[in-house]
Amino acid sequence: MGFGIDSFIEVTSGGTLLWRMAVDGDVRNRERNERRALRIVGLCFIGLAIYVTYEAVADLAQRRIPESSIPGIILACASLVAMPLLSRAKRKVGRALCSSAMNADARQTEFCTYLSAILLGGLLANALFRFWWADPVAALIMVPIIAKEGIEALKGKPCKGCGSA
Repeated sequence: MGFGIDSFIEVTSGGTLLWRMAVDGDVRNRERNERRALRIVGLCFIGLAIYVTYEAVADLAQRRIPESSIPGIILACASLVAMPLLSRAKRKVGRALCSSAMNADARQTEFCTYLSAILLGGLLANALFRFWWADPVAALIMVPIIAKEGIEALKGKPCKGCGSA
């Protein structure tokens, strides 16, 4: 369930950016489309922060021990390799298009990398030291950072480093 919610947030953000790029030829509405895409990505950040908070607090309150599975560990390891590459590519496109929305989505992909690392770290801390609480505590540390990005996107912060691909 948790992976599905996180995936839905990521797909919504990514789909928004695909739409944003598809309508980029409409010069008259480019700024409006950029602001709309940036708001949607910002809402995805806020949704991600709420989701991570809910899951982490529920895990701590119920003393839920993280389950490990070989496919889950392989997926988390693959994410640690693929997500930074994807984030870098999105940032490059974001700078070239001067798109704050694309840069925000690149940050969201970067956070996915961090969450994968936290997942692996939590599983290892639990397996090696019986620190069942390590994963939810680490996730809660990330929540303010994720929420800050969402708020900045909702405010429509301008693209940093635009024009320098």
